Amino acid sequence: MRLRLVLFTFLISPFLFAQKVKVKHGDLIFQNLTCGEMCDAINAVTIGYDHMNFNHMGLVVDENGVLFVVEAIGDAVKKTRLRDFIQYTRYEMYVGRVKKQFEKLLPTAVDFALQQVGVPYDNDFIYNNNKYYCSELIYDAFLHAYGKPFFTLYPMTYKEPNSKDFFPVWVKHFEKQGIEIPEGLPGCNPAGMSLDDKIKIIGSIN
Repeated sequence: MRLRLVLFTFLISPFLFAQKVKVKHGDLIFQNLTCGEMCDAINAVTIGYDHMNFNHMGLVVDENGVLFVVEAIGDAVKKTRLRDFIQYTRYEMYVGRVKKQFEKLLPTAVDFALQQVGVPYDNDFIYNNNKYYCSELIYDAFLHAYGKPFFTLYPMTYKEPNSKDFFPVWVKHFEKQGIEIPEGLPGCNPAGMSLDDKIKIIGSIN
């Protein structure tokens, strides 16, 4: 009897393994990319759903049954086939879905994101400068659809945890950009968005 109870608990517990889900139009996909020191620095100062690392995200678009992800990556905002997006990382990816009361926002949010395809990537990581990094694109898409902030902006930090020193990778990056490190300016990140109470993490896709 005890063995049966253990097996039953093992089979039904939602916390033992991430539920595999099928993504749909308007879903958010959270990724942990391996991009060297910069990704390591982002992960060191951000905490995501279930204490996981997320340093990239995109918005799913269904076009006649073919799934794409609108994302800001590389040099611009792009529309990437989902099958290619999945290949970016060996780590498990998680799907966030807006709660039912916000589903009406999705057509407008997706349309806004698609209109940004081709907009330059925001290597300055400064909000509202006519360029986009990954979570900034999602922030503005839902801001446009909601008519007010949907997600939250927080002061950004480029310093090592519990230190006054900047990560060396950020020092080099912003020297190359020719600007001061935008410490403390408002911004957003995928990990923080994965914790927002207006969305629900429904499982993984790989």
